[in-house]
Amino acid sequence: MHLPDTMQAMVLEQPGKPLVLKTVPLPLPKDRQVLVRIIACGVCRTDLHIVDGELSKPKLPLIIGHEIVGVVVKKGAAVSNLREGDVTGIPWLGYTCGKCRYCKSEKENLCENALFTGYTIDGGYAEYTVAYEKYCFPIPGQYANASGSPLLCAGLIGYRSYTMIGEHVTNLGIYGFGAAAHILIQLAIFQGKKIFAFTREGDANAQTFARKLGATWAGNSSEAPPEKLDAAIIFAPAGNLVPKALLDLDKGGVVVCGGIHMSDIPSFPYSILWEERMIRSVANLTRKDGEQFLKIAPQIPIKTETQTFPLHQANEALLALRNGKIQGAAVLVMSPRG
Repeated sequence: MHLPDTMQAMVLEQPGKPLVLKTVPLPLPKDRQVLVRIIACGVCRTDLHIVDGELSKPKLPLIIGHEIVGVVVKKGAAVSNLREGDVTGIPWLGYTCGKCRYCKSEKENLCENALFTGYTIDGGYAEYTVAYEKYCFPIPGQYANASGSPLLCAGLIGYRSYTMIGEHVTNLGIYGFGAAAHILIQLAIFQGKKIFAFTREGDANAQTFARKLGATWAGNSSEAPPEKLDAAIIFAPAGNLVPKALLDLDKGGVVVCGGIHMSDIPSFPYSILWEERMIRSVANLTRKDGEQFLKIAPQIPIKTETQTFPLHQANEALLALRNGKIQGAAVLVMSPRG
């Protein structure tokens, strides 16, 4: 296959500034890496946190994006499983050392030397990218397109959050009904949960969307649900939702904070934490999460709702996400080339 010497990419040169469309050299895969022609890359709220400088110390200049579906077009000398022509998915977790205390205790998501796609290594707001073979996922055939992109982060972080709610949960509250929630609700309902969806104040469209997907109840985040919750997952980056979710919980329930960044959590009375309620956070993902979730997704089957943008409109996609104008997930779709 003939490969170009250069590619188009939307580049973050400085936090707080718009991405810049640039022509950059085509990256070359190292021994254990593959070069991937990108089909689509999801636009994640984490990308906003990076662009806004809320996640510090990104690689600069940086190509953001970590919900990548693409085709392997070249492989390094030590690549053994992937072949040219394979469709693969590239997630947030881009590399772990395998040697630190976390890696050795099956907590690679907390690796001391981890690298992250679209944050400390270049990601998917581009025509091509490179990735380590062992951190790429096989993509089921029905997701080898834009619809598969949101599964690579919104789906995976939603799934990891879901695994933390505990057993014997019937009533599950989801706070922030965006990309992750619209995927997770399908899994939760498939497994017999009742979903209570909390949205921004007055966001009737998101509430209607949640009910369409099977939510038992949908309302504003300030409202109390009609029944006590056994567990709650917060995807919105709003710290004030933590005490609110605790108020909505039944005894022994857990609040899972599913985002990588959240505004400060205000003080709250111990009484709403008492009776063995819990608060916990989710950090990154493991490859095991990805393997499990991508095996389950086609069985349901999970259907993503996407709003697509061409690569050069990445700033417009980010703005739409920031303003709550995306139903489901925003995805950048690359023009065929190479």
